This record gives sequence, C-alpha cells and structure tokens, in this order.
Amino acid sequence: MWQEEDNQLTRNFTFSDFQEAFAFMTRVALLAEKMDHHPWWSNVYNQVTIKLQTHDAGNIVTEKDRKLAASIDELVKSE
Repeated sequence: MWQEEDNQLTRNFTFSDFQEAFAFMTRVALLAEKMDHHPWWSNVYNQVTIKLQTHDAGNIVTEKDRKLAASIDELVKSE
C-alpha cells in the first residue's frame, strides 16, 4: 500500500528474486515514460522501493503522482 509522508508517495515491493524485481522495474519504466512522470526508486535483490512526487510542482504529491501510483498498482495486480 502507498504511504503518503514527507510530500511523497512511497511503496515497497517484494518479489521472489532479482529477475522478477528487475522485470517489474522495466514495466514501470515503460509506463512512467509513457506518462512522462519518472519515479525515484531503488532496488536491492528482490526489493524495490518507489517514491513519487512532482518536481515541477515544488516536490509535492499531485494528481500526476496518484495516477502513476494507481497504474503501478494495476501492473502488480496483472502479474
């Protein structure tokens, strides 16, 4: 579940292994590029952390972040 704090939406994802985590990141990258909204993220083995905020709006959470978060959730559901 996404958590909103410190002017950003954050969510941690856990996968079975690095390959699955990286495949997820690739799908998110394509989605983010299509939406022209790019996340801050990190990956260690099977863990992916994504943080969203809109830099053009002064580094706050906007509807753009909420839409990307919802789209990422849909990716997870479809896996």
